Amino acid sequence: MELEITVVDAFTDSVFGGNPAAVIVTSEWLSDDLMQSIAAENNLSETAFLVLADASTYQIRWFSPLTEIDFCGHATLASAFVLFNKKPQLASIKFSAKAVGELLIEKTETGKIQMDFPNTKPEKLKIIPDNLVAGLSIPPVDVYCNSQAYFVIYESESDVLSVQRDNEILKQLKPLDVVVTCKSESKDYDFMSRYFWPANGGDEDPVTGSIHTGLAPLWAEQLDKNDLIAYQASKRGGVLNCLVSGDRVIISGNAVQYLSGTITV
Repeated sequence: MELEITVVDAFTDSVFGGNPAAVIVTSEWLSDDLMQSIAAENNLSETAFLVLADASTYQIRWFSPLTEIDFCGHATLASAFVLFNKKPQLASIKFSAKAVGELLIEKTETGKIQMDFPNTKPEKLKIIPDNLVAGLSIPPVDVYCNSQAYFVIYESESDVLSVQRDNEILKQLKPLDVVVTCKSESKDYDFMSRYFWPANGGDEDPVTGSIHTGLAPLWAEQLDKNDLIAYQASKRGGVLNCLVSGDRVIISGNAVQYLSGTITV
């Protein structure tokens, strides 16, 4: 069986930046085992699989090299980029996912792709898990938590950029991952972060759209503003525009195609 595959760099306007995701569109679902095997072979943060549900709605599922993921922002952006390129007459697309419901995706006049996600604002913890403290080389100032990750607050960009982690210890926090974040010291961004997910996919994720549905409302409250620009400070780096609007977080970004081809499975 041959399948068309596209690899897109998300949350960047140039190749080799942002976070790469593979996108595969099929007429019906492949088996779970096959989708997981393809994702492992791709060895990217996520591979997104899409099946057309009706004229404007696609069902979407996301797989890391290790497991299926409930929600992935950058692979959603990559998927929309692929579909908008295939169907340039479309101005919007709806995705449907079991864990997060219906997602509205729109093309903007600036060329960015805008995604309407649930607000997953984290709550401050009174007791910080020992494994979280032991797994990071710099002690947290504060720690918040939602259903996806622990949010570790640091005082400075140097802390976020220099912190070392012990992946074997952080794996013990499963199913939760870890994001470290601080207020940006640059006038270009409002806050910055790095995302570690050894329990669910790998070491450090280049750019993580989903975690910004928690980061954006957290920093919106801290900075008293709802329109934010975020920078994820991985080696590849990525920029996300975030708008907190009630129980939704609107995340926008650019994407560029890196590869298109065919896989044989």
